Amino acid sequence: MGRKSSKGQPEEQSPIRKKNRVRHTKMSRGTRKRRLSSGVFISPSLIGVLVFFILPFFVVVFYSLVDNPISANFVFLDNFRSIVHNNAFQKAVRNTLTFSAVSVPLAVVLSLLLAVVLEAKLPFRSQFRTFFLSPMMVPVASIVLIWQVLFHYNGAVNDFLALFGIGKIDWMKSEYAQVVVVILFLWKNLGYNMILFMAALASIPRDILEVARLESATPLQTFFYIKIRYLSSSLLFVTIMSLINSFKVFREVYLLTGDYPYDTIYMLQHFMNNKFKSLDYQMLSAAAILMSLVMILIIGVLFIAENRFGKDVEG
Repeated sequence: MGRKSSKGQPEEQSPIRKKNRVRHTKMSRGTRKRRLSSGVFISPSLIGVLVFFILPFFVVVFYSLVDNPISANFVFLDNFRSIVHNNAFQKAVRNTLTFSAVSVPLAVVLSLLLAVVLEAKLPFRSQFRTFFLSPMMVPVASIVLIWQVLFHYNGAVNDFLALFGIGKIDWMKSEYAQVVVVILFLWKNLGYNMILFMAALASIPRDILEVARLESATPLQTFFYIKIRYLSSSLLFVTIMSLINSFKVFREVYLLTGDYPYDTIYMLQHFMNNKFKSLDYQMLSAAAILMSLVMILIIGVLFIAENRFGKDVEG
């Protein structure tokens, strides 16, 4: 039925209005079908995220707030208080923060310097790039074997130092143990970071660099006032990845030294691994949450710094 006219008689709908209504109905049906099909395709990923990420996160939070998983008596923040006053946890946090504070800046700065050097037209540039990328192709077990050969008490490094009259050092059981791990971390991660910086340097607009050269800017001025600003997002990404990798160095240290290494290389992951073996889930969960909060805080600060530093470049 159409609309009624002022005289009370039905009024015919215009063909254009009928066509628009049919078109709107078809579009709404098509939109519903697209949304339904999109939901069907994305549902496996959503279920995977729910089962393997979101639910375990809430389970960890639950374990950190109870006395044990069986009786599940709510103790609120008692587990966090206990773990903060735990001597092993304090030592692990101190060693992990020291290692990250030393290794992450070195990984970022050295890889950036390598990228700048290799950006120049140097001979054997491809061979140098392959040399620094080779650790990425070597399995972790092989890397550990190489380091054991080098830094064993009767290893190659002590044999080399003996040529200069320096006595043998048990590297992995001395105050130099963390230095060895830092060298291992740098050797393993410099190549990947260097490739990221080389790609970022290649994307800097050439006309800006040409203008700087015409204005008689020195290479240092060009680097600090132009290149660094355009590298801000890459610097942020490389720093975050290096920070994450510094927390994952446990694999190499564990294969080198076992569950309870020398004090200076007893990392936070050692503490958590030992708590897992002893089935102390509440302490393990509290430690994991504290570590996650610290990581979120550090990454948040890095994002704020990058936004302020690179805002004018993006604009």
